[in-house]
Amino acid sequence: MRRIRKRYIALHIDSVQHLDEKRLMKAIWGKVYQLFGEVGASQTALSKIDYNKEQAILVIRCSHKRLESTIAATAAITEVDDEESVALRVVAVSGTLKALRNKLSKRQC
Repeated sequence: MRRIRKRYIALHIDSVQHLDEKRLMKAIWGKVYQLFGEVGASQTALSKIDYNKEQAILVIRCSHKRLESTIAATAAITEVDDEESVALRVVAVSGTLKALRNKLSKRQC
């Protein structure tokens, strides 16, 4: 059996308030499920890797075959828990977490 190749996505959260990471992931999973159904959601192999509240950066991991689907779902999110206006913007995408962190550190300089 072949292992699943992964992609790491860094997302900037544009929101008035600091959002809880569990609520953000619930919103992302909900949008993926809404757009692509149960099978499509399971194929994304989506998981949270890191969340920096101060910089409002969320790092998630997904399957490389479902990268575009995952990005489309995050772009379609406009609110969290039907109350807060929010926008998720892709900052960087990489095949390894180390390379993603290097891209983020270069962006900060």
